[in-house]
Amino acid sequence: MIRLAVFLGNPGPEYTRTRHNAAWMLAESLSFAESIVWQRKFKGMFGSAGSGLLLLKPETFMNLSGESVGACAQFYRIEPNELLVVHDDVELPFGTALARAGGGLGGHNGLRDIARVLGSRDFLRFRVGISRPTRGDVASYVLSRFTPEEERELPVFLQRAAGELEAVLGVRGGEGKNNGSARSRS
Repeated sequence: MIRLAVFLGNPGPEYTRTRHNAAWMLAESLSFAESIVWQRKFKGMFGSAGSGLLLLKPETFMNLSGESVGACAQFYRIEPNELLVVHDDVELPFGTALARAGGGLGGHNGLRDIARVLGSRDFLRFRVGISRPTRGDVASYVLSRFTPEEERELPVFLQRAAGELEAVLGVRGGEGKNNGSARSRS
């Protein structure tokens, strides 16, 4: 059972609509997003879905996400297998969402730091596809905004991915419970 859903991103207005903040945008698209009362706690924004599910948006910047996640997990005695991390993924095409258990870290510094702090890679992931850059370096790409075409498609993609995430979490709006797999393509 998933007890904590973590949405990775970077704080600050300059990062609000960037690819690296796709998970934060997804959190805002959840059917119950407006009912979440967020408070500053565990070096991030912390809230509850009302169904016992805890939500966390670390504000430590991506590379230090483990500080926030580790503090929350320790306080609530949450084991890695009770944690779901929602994050952007350059290895998935834009418009694709995929849930999976464990696995590699895919070069994602936020995941790497969480695994380091928890001492385990055995947490669930919900990957939000942002595509790989066709040119230039990945670091600049993930901190850039979506293309105008992607911006037009983004609301539909986020709505579909939110429904699939809710199904994985087993909360209102979802169609299943913690099944460990979801796939979306707009």
